[in-house]
Amino acid sequence: MKNNPIQIGDTTVAPGDHQTVDLPLAAMYTHNDVQMTVHVINGKLAGPVMFICAAIHGDEINGVEIIRRLLKQKQISRLRGTLLAIPIVNVHGFLSNSRYLPDGRDLNRSFPGSRKGSLAGRIANTFMKQILQQSDYGIDLHTGARHRGNLPQIRADLSNDTAKRMADAFGVPVIVDSTIRDGSLREMGETSGGVPILLYEAGEALRFDEVSIRAGVKGILNVMRALGMLPRTKARTQAKRAIISTSTSWVRAPYSGILRTLVPLGAKAVKGSVLGVIGDPLGASEYQVVAEEEGIIIGRTFLPLVHEGEALFHLAHYAQKTDKVFTQVGQFQDTYEPDVAMELPPNPQDTPIP
Repeated sequence: MKNNPIQIGDTTVAPGDHQTVDLPLAAMYTHNDVQMTVHVINGKLAGPVMFICAAIHGDEINGVEIIRRLLKQKQISRLRGTLLAIPIVNVHGFLSNSRYLPDGRDLNRSFPGSRKGSLAGRIANTFMKQILQQSDYGIDLHTGARHRGNLPQIRADLSNDTAKRMADAFGVPVIVDSTIRDGSLREMGETSGGVPILLYEAGEALRFDEVSIRAGVKGILNVMRALGMLPRTKARTQAKRAIISTSTSWVRAPYSGILRTLVPLGAKAVKGSVLGVIGDPLGASEYQVVAEEEGIIIGRTFLPLVHEGEALFHLAHYAQKTDKVFTQVGQFQDTYEPDVAMELPPNPQDTPIP
């Protein structure tokens, strides 16, 4: 069946067409215009409408690169339905390397917004009306905050059968059954609009992480295949189903000082194991940071300067032993880790340093 045209802003995109649409946002105080750019790929054949968005928090840039690479994939030309790709939602924050908007608000706590509200509310309202209300599914790309890294993971409301199917299809070893935050895009999609939305968390703010980017591109393609938007691949390799985390918790700093981390992201923590050591700058004292429960480390701070009570290690907990999850995490990292061959060859014109 032939697909239908779709209208974004003042632009109508016909079936089989790909257009870039700029949705106007509040201008800078320098009088420069600001737009939210939407790549609209409207397949020739009918199918679902899915949005992929990044940088709702302006300093979370991994998703921008994921979308750039996604749009270059050849299989996108065989799309059924419509793909709406928004690389930068929070344009104002992106321009200033900031998580927040210039008014200090968190865009992902400002939905559904209002046409006459705050800057955050107006941007949220634009996204709601132009993107969310036209979509059947969504994937929202995030990273950890500044100086915090996240192991690639999917967060979703797994009581929704469609969201659970999408999460399984994505193909990362960590899936967290996550509660919905008030005012978030996910809340608007799942409770108000009936649009299942996956939240992909991977990497660190203001940094590109190659493993996270590669896994993100592959994961989105996997979900699109599962929803019938792309043809399935000939290779029928059975993906290992991720074990769902029953809960998560943070291990916090028992004292202020300088943290020396002993475990990486993806490591297994057993109850009582030492995750790091906090010492004072003069070396007079040291205190161990101990895991109170067994789990997999899915997030951690990268900044060694810590205050008492700061969140240091984020652990995902499981109803069963974590050995199987730990094995899956290792296999996942081996699969997406870049090899040495990716490095650029040396320039023959360069003179070696003696």
